[in-house]
Amino acid sequence: MDIEEYYKILDISNRRIRENEYTTRRFLLDKIDWRDRLICISGSRGCGKTTMVLQHIRSAFEGDYDKALYVSLDNLWFSTHSFPELADIHYKNGGTHIFLDEVHYLKDWQIIIKNLYDEYPKLKIVYTGSSLLRIDYESGDLSRRQVTYNLPGLSFREYLCFEKIIDVKAVGLEDLLSNHKKIAEKIIKDKPILRYFTDYLTRGYYPFYKEVYAGYEQRLSQITNQILESDYPAVENINYSTVQKIKKMLFILAQSCPQTPKMTELYAQLETDRNQGLKMLYILDRANLLNILSSEKTSLKNMARPDKIYCDNPNIMYSLTENVKVGTKRETFFLNQLKASGHEVLYPSKGDFIVDEKYLFEVGGKDKSFEQIKDIPDCFLAIDDVEIGRGNKIPLWMFGLLY
Repeated sequence: MDIEEYYKILDISNRRIRENEYTTRRFLLDKIDWRDRLICISGSRGCGKTTMVLQHIRSAFEGDYDKALYVSLDNLWFSTHSFPELADIHYKNGGTHIFLDEVHYLKDWQIIIKNLYDEYPKLKIVYTGSSLLRIDYESGDLSRRQVTYNLPGLSFREYLCFEKIIDVKAVGLEDLLSNHKKIAEKIIKDKPILRYFTDYLTRGYYPFYKEVYAGYEQRLSQITNQILESDYPAVENINYSTVQKIKKMLFILAQSCPQTPKMTELYAQLETDRNQGLKMLYILDRANLLNILSSEKTSLKNMARPDKIYCDNPNIMYSLTENVKVGTKRETFFLNQLKASGHEVLYPSKGDFIVDEKYLFEVGGKDKSFEQIKDIPDCFLAIDDVEIGRGNKIPLWMFGLLY
């Protein structure tokens, strides 16, 4: 690669940085310690990883973008050019940072990044990749060298900020449980919060909702196809038939959420066995398309039959099925926001969710009672259709304030 070729790539990088005009910031942007030498940012397509990285570069390198090279590795240019060679030229020409987008499209990316880390000790590397990546299980031993962050979709709190309705800080779970009435009273102030909440559940989880209107659900369907047809094959060696079975599984389960179908019948319908069926199920969970709820902790090495299966978020529900049940939508939102904010959520023997092995929750409408979980310590109702709660009855929308 000659220097002129490098300058062309650098010019493209600079243009992407300059033309990124987003001003609304995701919560993770200020949580990342950008001083670390190796940073991984994972997350589903459409959650805003690229925009967030470009926002950081534009702010941190203003007036000297040449030091920070941004490249998207799904670019066809890399089918005939060597990325390590590009990184070497960038470093030798005064580059101090490299930002790699869609890293899973680079063959042997783990080993390449490890070698760059070891061979260029003054070079800082930030890379983004699909939530399908299994960093701790990949070759290249990156887990000891890097700091990993995950970017979920927008919380309801972030959605309110994006819509310039109110700018409120995230609330910790324990603070929410203790002070929800006081917090709600400060936020509401004649704002139609329930109307905004309905809009968010329908089309507010992915930041690109501001770019599309009538085509939002179609865009979500396209993203689902990209995840399963492009991202997944880039991460693991699978064939076309397996991809089609996974897509079929997703659509079958989306129609029956949150009930767990008879798994044996599902595997037969997909013409697969239990082991392969469970693997496909957990792939959909890793891809942030489904949310698996189990009564016990599970891991990649210990996959068990789930107790309940949900879509990952209500927006996904609307893109996959026309029959969105209000109760399912409520539970899907609650599970999504608690897990996205870093809390452990399991399926209890009574109630809907047990959070952090301590707090028991039932989710329902404003007439929901404690009948099913009475006499149990640390139990709460997450109730929809109310702006302000009382006691252990907390408005459902407030669980969107956790991140």
